[in-house]
Amino acid sequence: MRYHTYTLVAFLLLSLLSMPLQANNPVKAELPELTPAAHYQLYNDLSGEAKPSFTAFSLALQGYQALEAQAQRAIITVIDFSLPSSEKRMWIIDLEKQVILHHTYVAHGKNTGTLMAKRFSNIPQSLQSSLGFYQTDNVYYGKHGRSLRLNGLESGINDKARERAIVLHGADYATEAFVKRQGRLGRSFGCPAVPRQETDAIIDWIKEGTLLFIYHPDPAYLSASPVLHTS
Repeated sequence: MRYHTYTLVAFLLLSLLSMPLQANNPVKAELPELTPAAHYQLYNDLSGEAKPSFTAFSLALQGYQALEAQAQRAIITVIDFSLPSSEKRMWIIDLEKQVILHHTYVAHGKNTGTLMAKRFSNIPQSLQSSLGFYQTDNVYYGKHGRSLRLNGLESGINDKARERAIVLHGADYATEAFVKRQGRLGRSFGCPAVPRQETDAIIDWIKEGTLLFIYHPDPAYLSASPVLHTS
């Protein structure tokens, strides 16, 4: 009887050791084929607060599929700079669960415009926002408190983000209260600045390798984007 017991225990241990290990990180979403109909279906299935425009979402999804190998999680952040800064124009979207995790205000660069974002640049010291696709990097503590570094993924469009110190950070001028006083948000030096009291939650959702897309129907960007034209 003891021999059979040892044999059974050995068999169970071998079975457990032969099982594939489960990854700690969430599995990335398997997105539908790149067709307008598939994009619309995913857009239509999103649950949560008010959605971004279908155009901004569809381009973000197109870029996600082109850059999927670089995305560590199935999260895409969409910033729509075609909207005035007085409106909530930043969405964090879980593509796997098809849910909007967060919807909030985000400021643009000082020289990009006042209420509306109109001018964009990749040039250091321009104090302008840069459009396109980014990958989030590490968290650090700087003059704006807890902040998140961004890597620009589009050559000639936003690839100087690290050189320009373009990061996601909190700001007192990126709040609903500021909008009520001034009619618009304040402006950054080119960084996407978000409400300070929401910064920690936003960073924790999107840090360490998720994709972020800053959209505007800017003809120069849309015609030159390496990501959108590759996909």
